[in-house]
Amino acid sequence: MADPSSYRPRPGEIPDSPGVYKFRDEHGRVIYVGKAKSLRQRLANYFQDLAGLHPRTRTMVTTAASVEWTVVSTEVEALQLEYSWIKEFDPRFNVKYRDDKSYPSLAVTMNEEFPRVQVMRGPRKKGVRYFGPYAHAWAIRETVDLMLRAFPVRTCSAGVFKRSAQIGRPCLLGYIGKCSAPCVGRVDAEEHRRLAEEFCDFMAGRTGAHLRRLEQEMHRAAEEMEYERAARLRDDMEALKRAMEKNAVVLTDATDADLVAVAEDELEAAVQIFHVRGGRVRGQRGWVTDKVEEVTTAGLVEHALQQLYGEESGDAVPREVLVPALPDPVEPLAAWLAGRRGAAVDLRVPQRGDKRALMETVRRNAQQALALHKTKRASDLTTRSRALEEIAEALGLDSAPLRIECFDISHLQGEDVVASMVVFEDGLARKSEYRRFQIRGFAGQDDVRSMHEVVSRRFRRYLQERQRTGEWATGEDSGAEGPGTGDPGTEGPDGPAPAEERGGNRPPKFAYPPQLVVVDGGQPQVAAARRALDELGIDDVAVCGLAKRLEEVWLPGEDDPVVLPRTSEGLYMLQRVRDEAHRFAIRYQRGKRSRAMRASPLDAVHGLGEARKQALVKHFGSVKRLRAATVEQICEVPGVGRKTAEAVAAALAQAAPAAPAVNTATGEILEDREDR
Repeated sequence: MADPSSYRPRPGEIPDSPGVYKFRDEHGRVIYVGKAKSLRQRLANYFQDLAGLHPRTRTMVTTAASVEWTVVSTEVEALQLEYSWIKEFDPRFNVKYRDDKSYPSLAVTMNEEFPRVQVMRGPRKKGVRYFGPYAHAWAIRETVDLMLRAFPVRTCSAGVFKRSAQIGRPCLLGYIGKCSAPCVGRVDAEEHRRLAEEFCDFMAGRTGAHLRRLEQEMHRAAEEMEYERAARLRDDMEALKRAMEKNAVVLTDATDADLVAVAEDELEAAVQIFHVRGGRVRGQRGWVTDKVEEVTTAGLVEHALQQLYGEESGDAVPREVLVPALPDPVEPLAAWLAGRRGAAVDLRVPQRGDKRALMETVRRNAQQALALHKTKRASDLTTRSRALEEIAEALGLDSAPLRIECFDISHLQGEDVVASMVVFEDGLARKSEYRRFQIRGFAGQDDVRSMHEVVSRRFRRYLQERQRTGEWATGEDSGAEGPGTGDPGTEGPDGPAPAEERGGNRPPKFAYPPQLVVVDGGQPQVAAARRALDELGIDDVAVCGLAKRLEEVWLPGEDDPVVLPRTSEGLYMLQRVRDEAHRFAIRYQRGKRSRAMRASPLDAVHGLGEARKQALVKHFGSVKRLRAATVEQICEVPGVGRKTAEAVAAALAQAAPAAPAVNTATGEILEDREDR
């Protein structure tokens, strides 16, 4: 580990002008490339007290052994040089977006005498028109198959084209009308190129004029009684319309734009791009990257645009680029994009309307891509084994924790406090063993006390089951409840725990202890969980906490956290366990709140099902009017006897009427909630 002061430039040596800088390690390898409006001010930030640096920045400057820079004239030049150096040196501490696959594009080889339509991957070639990229090659082939009826452009390879020309007989597509067969001279090179240009125009979104021309030709053929030709033109139009339906209109003003969205957490980021041409989504692509440097959302967007347009020019850079956040300042990036396009580019954040709604769709795709990436990473057996070994080594465990349980607390401003317990065995989620808890030991918001209660209840059940199955002769000193004493505040993932799990014949899932307990939080939550285990006399279960802010791992009784490397598979697993517990707790808390909002006084009537509840409300019009009805009037409802009617009247008389609804914008008192 190097001391940054050993290679810090002398005062006044760094110029106060735009430029690009490189950090190199002791072997001379470039490990980080950055740009700055003022090199002096930016580099000074790296040579401050190490304690004040972000952990990732601190790791970078202590790995480096030297720094050098290059002065440029403008910030736009700095942006271009930064991109070039990142591509050339591949620095380990820079954010680099890499596709997990090669995305296919629809290509038309306009640089050939007889242009060919085909699926292409890899770097783009000069003289070839590209559309996409698409998520799947089969989507391209389906679209091309529909369009070849109206635009019979060549799709065969050079070898097939040459052989057909030699034998004087076209391939099957030529016989069924999906190729104009230039190989045998049915059309000349000029006519075939015109078809290819019309194909490109249609794919670029200029569809209206061509459809109108086909419709006019169809009517003209019908008037001239050329019914077969009119029918063929009609079928051509239908095929083109079906091809258009595969890409629904998302922006009504025939916009050409790229929408870029980012989903991120502390360690990774996913970027999704939708390519909209002529108001329709013509392609989609995405990347996932490790956040190896301290970077904001705006910084991620800037890196993504460099990756996206660094090798593009002309129409490949659209008129509009819509992003979730803009770098500060935005002018250099906008000028760089304009230079790539050769015309002005509108770089902005959509605020309202269809573009804002479409941006939300792109953002959801980015979130799903990040979640899928994490799931795939966690599902690999080798990766899971390495992750468990890294956790054991970092926490000082004797063996890998094959069963991990994680607890999280959730509430809404101190109300409806609940907790979740999720279980991972051998690195995989065991959803059948998830459990939910209602915090009933006290009222109000206290996450530390809630964590103590939940861990105590879970392991009290464990001790109880050990006693019930005969593993202990007595349980007097265990702090456990007696056999068969259930925990009424505990539920399974889909409702209350089954009867056999509350003291029946089969051991419940609580009977299996974990090797590691993870809590969502820092030192206070970890101390509470450890105290709960100590009070129950359990000393063979390890405890740790994962704090959200910097993803630090806390151990009981330690003043400093355990900082796992950002590339650690163990950290990824702990993060996934924590996130799953948080998701499960939030879902339970929202469900409770939703059920409470839907609660009705009729729920308290024993034996009154949903059908008769609905019949009562429908008959009287509202619960308010039902409350005012007599027992005789309630008996008039079909299916409601006198005994049930008396129970309904008694329940409504005991239930206090709901507070009136108020329009918070105007202060107007609306109709009673029970009238709904």
